[in-house]
Amino acid sequence: MPRRRLPPLPPLLAIGLVILLLAWLLLGDIQGFRAEPPEATPAAEEQPPRVEVATRHAEPYAPTLTLQGELAAQRVVELRARQTGRVAALPVAEGSRVEAGDVLLELAQDELPQRLAQARDDLTLARAELAGAESLRRRELISRPEYLRLQAGVSRAEAELAALERQLGDTRPQAPFAGTLDRLEVETGDLVQVGESWGRLVDDSRLTAVAWAPQRDALALAEGLPAELQLLDGSRLSGRVSLVARQAEEATRSFRVEVSADNPERRRLAGASATLAIALPERRVHRLSPALLVLDDAGGLAVRHLDADDRVVESPVTLVDAGLEEARVTGLPDPVRLIPLGAGLVGVGERVEPVPAEEDEASDATPAAPFGAADAEAP
Repeated sequence: MPRRRLPPLPPLLAIGLVILLLAWLLLGDIQGFRAEPPEATPAAEEQPPRVEVATRHAEPYAPTLTLQGELAAQRVVELRARQTGRVAALPVAEGSRVEAGDVLLELAQDELPQRLAQARDDLTLARAELAGAESLRRRELISRPEYLRLQAGVSRAEAELAALERQLGDTRPQAPFAGTLDRLEVETGDLVQVGESWGRLVDDSRLTAVAWAPQRDALALAEGLPAELQLLDGSRLSGRVSLVARQAEEATRSFRVEVSADNPERRRLAGASATLAIALPERRVHRLSPALLVLDDAGGLAVRHLDADDRVVESPVTLVDAGLEEARVTGLPDPVRLIPLGAGLVGVGERVEPVPAEEDEASDATPAAPFGAADAEAP
């Protein structure tokens, strides 16, 4: 079947269609062209990260420094002979209590009494001669050298008498203080020499506990701080710090510490071991979980918390005390907004959205649970 041809368009209509087509191609969609690129559509602001926040207040805390030490009697003196002689009598038995001034030992006096009497006579004669010379000197009947010689004679006689009286006293040594004759090493008839030890006197009415404090703890120590001494049998004595050394031992870099305590029952404790519990000055601390402690750039301990603008702040702290469930630190503002959860996921200076911790919400309606339960679960 032969195909039919369409009739040709009229010339004027064809020319009109071509003109319209060219105009559309040249002009295009004028509304779609702009001299400047379109403004970017503002994207939705990112939401700040959310962290759990708990408000904590500082509280008073008196830390205790525990040291291991040794007890010593308040006063101990080694009794030594100041005069050579034989023991004539032992007026005090070993282990007996004595008072200050009691005679502890008697040595044979031998010829000392006679020499002492002669010395007194010599002194009397020297003073009489000097008195006679005084009257001659006023009349200028004696030379000055002769007068000075008589004065020297009096001084020499006085010194001789004093030396003999001291020697006589040394034959009867007395107790310098009240205490116990803890040791007696001589018997009647023994010969003792000058400087030889013959006994020991101990005053244990007060005890001194001696210990060594590490240099990091010594700065907080001071004389007068209360302390408690725990003995091996579990009993305790109350005392106070009586000495803190000004210089550390070179070998150990530790400081000598002494605590004095009464021993009213006069128990035999000198030389025994004891545990010293020294109450340090009260400080205001914050309690928190040890998991919240971080290391700052300097290698010290720090804690992250929020400021008033909900930005993360990292504050250096000083560790006062620490256990498995809680730590006590100083250096934080009071009150402080801690970050129990999420502190490791945000950076310092970053703004966050705080979410009250469960323990803070519960505290508004019910009594707070024991501290540390929530913190122990914190990562």
